[in-house]
Amino acid sequence: MRVTTPAPAETRGSRPSRQATTAPTSSHGVPLERGRLSLSGVTRFFNGSPDHGLQNVTLECPPGEFVVVVGPSGCGKSTLLNIAAGMILPDSGSVLLDSVPIAGPGPDRTMVFQDHGLFPWLTASQNVEFGLKMAGMGRDERRERTEAALKLVHLNTSADKLIHELSGGMRQRVAIARAMVMDPAVLLMDEPFAALDAQTRTLMHAQLQELWGQTRKTILFVTHSVGEAVRLADRIVILHAHPGRIRREVCVDLPHPRNFDSDNITQLVRLVRKEIEDEVNRVNRSMADAYWNPAPPADLDGDPGIMGGGI
Repeated sequence: MRVTTPAPAETRGSRPSRQATTAPTSSHGVPLERGRLSLSGVTRFFNGSPDHGLQNVTLECPPGEFVVVVGPSGCGKSTLLNIAAGMILPDSGSVLLDSVPIAGPGPDRTMVFQDHGLFPWLTASQNVEFGLKMAGMGRDERRERTEAALKLVHLNTSADKLIHELSGGMRQRVAIARAMVMDPAVLLMDEPFAALDAQTRTLMHAQLQELWGQTRKTILFVTHSVGEAVRLADRIVILHAHPGRIRREVCVDLPHPRNFDSDNITQLVRLVRKEIEDEVNRVNRSMADAYWNPAPPADLDGDPGIMGGGI
């Protein structure tokens, strides 16, 4: 286990042995190493207030890395994810995928949300196939890729079921298959297991690790759960709030699958939880100073004016 703290913008998150100024390509122009997501000096405020949004965030996710972002509510975790997806543009700074600027949503980045967002009138396979169909892909290729995606999440026997016939965990697996079938360079996940019960969530962790091990996609994952972060991440990014900035980065040099009862895991959970608790306490103190200024009590012995007049 290796713990790091934020470095200057030009070095934080970089890994010299894997750094590339441009995405390597084959003789046919096909990227050989996809999924290098780079955010540099990203700032995005809402309603003109620096207390709401992100400020000068620099984060690099090398190809194949599993990065988990944690922090107190309102620190900008989902904003960071939406900027990476191209659904929100930063006020300043740059966002690159394989050295290409991100100017909007694209099939090279797919999102899995807390709410699966599946179409209830379609079957599992039809939901997975939907994006390919909208992209104009031929029927035979669509079916082949859909079958492969459902098999990847162990749902090939449930392809013809409607969404209401699936459990909560199965629905989220369909949502993951729908994202993976597009063969994205980066998979973005916004608390995808938050609505699941504890046992199902643990099962989903194991299946997501299996899927990641097979595909080696770059994953940027947002969660409120420290245990989830420690179970999944290669690197944990802890955000500072109001405005959102990187408070600390923790590199997790532990093999997958992880023994959640090991001393190393316990130590790491305590470290990350302590960082978040310190940040929450800091935010609460600052909000108390800023907002909790009660008016002095009224002079009950003085003239009440018209209060109660006519009673």
